[in-house]
Amino acid sequence: MLDILLTASVSFIITFLAVPVVLEVAEKKKLFDIPNERKVHTRLVASLGGVGIFGGFILAALLSIQGHLNYEFQYFFAAALVIFFLGLKDDLIILSASKKFIGQLIAASILIHLGGIRLDSMHGLLGFEKLPEAFGLALSYLTIIVVINSFNLIDGVDGLAASLGILTMLVFGSYFFAIGYQAYALLAFAMAGSLGAFMIFNHHPARIFMGDSGSLMIGLINAILVIKFINVANDPLVTVPVPSAVAIGFAILIVPLLDTLRVFSIRILNGVSPFTPDRNHVHHLLLDRGMDHAAVTLTCVSVNISFIVLAWFGRYLGPNYLMLLMLAIAFSGLGFLYYYKRPKRAILIAKRTERMATIQPTSTKVVTLTKEKEAQSAVD
Repeated sequence: MLDILLTASVSFIITFLAVPVVLEVAEKKKLFDIPNERKVHTRLVASLGGVGIFGGFILAALLSIQGHLNYEFQYFFAAALVIFFLGLKDDLIILSASKKFIGQLIAASILIHLGGIRLDSMHGLLGFEKLPEAFGLALSYLTIIVVINSFNLIDGVDGLAASLGILTMLVFGSYFFAIGYQAYALLAFAMAGSLGAFMIFNHHPARIFMGDSGSLMIGLINAILVIKFINVANDPLVTVPVPSAVAIGFAILIVPLLDTLRVFSIRILNGVSPFTPDRNHVHHLLLDRGMDHAAVTLTCVSVNISFIVLAWFGRYLGPNYLMLLMLAIAFSGLGFLYYYKRPKRAILIAKRTERMATIQPTSTKVVTLTKEKEAQSAVD
């Protein structure tokens, strides 16, 4: 337990000290996330928070995890470096979707072929147990790529990706600590500590965004932990065996994962690239229904916690029935979001119309104020 607390504390402190430095550099070098019609923020915000997250996480993990006892972690850190620099380059110089995908494939191949992070069994889901090697490899690549992108795509509201990341890290870290997988618990709590410090600067209104260097990193660590969880939790010899581990792993990541699968499917059905940006994510739907950033974050985290609790108490239903139950509830909620319309505020619209009618159109955004107008503005 002491190692866990020290690791989380070190990552928290390093990130807490690093983020203000990143903010200062971003201010001097004008490295900002520029608002557009798809993004929800309306002002320039630094988007290199992932540098602080990665610095705290990687240093704390390297100090606490004994590499000579856990050889596979050298490959985890190698994949993390690939993802970090891939995300950092995209934050500084926009990368095409194909280049990002290739970088993610490289990281996934390191995890699968060198780190041993792969799915060899469905553990009873859809009636499948042991998988053919080719199918297992394809499923492992798909799972890692989707999970990596899920946190990148859910990162659209202040504090949302970081809050969900803290939740998933605490759940996975607690389980691995309970069954004696100390290294995996340290990995999870190192990321949780960094995200906790980052949240101080990222809650609404955010002073800094994590960018792709942060969100892709959260996705990578979650991909490692969820696959390891699925492979270990079904083993009856572990301290805390978990029936229906596949469904419970899905429940732990359900908000970002289901949102990504849904959005990817819609884009593919519409004949566009699954990486084409749009405003169809769950946080966009909630914002369009009148919620602010804090309410959206609280709602999504609460929903995720609810599904984790549901999955835990329903684990003896079996993976198929449990997965079907969760999907039915999730899509019912999404259907409500699609069909629920926010009531129109006719009085407010009328007032805005009257006010707009009194404004004379100008050909420039720069308006010269007379002394009388300046005085009136000061009074207002």
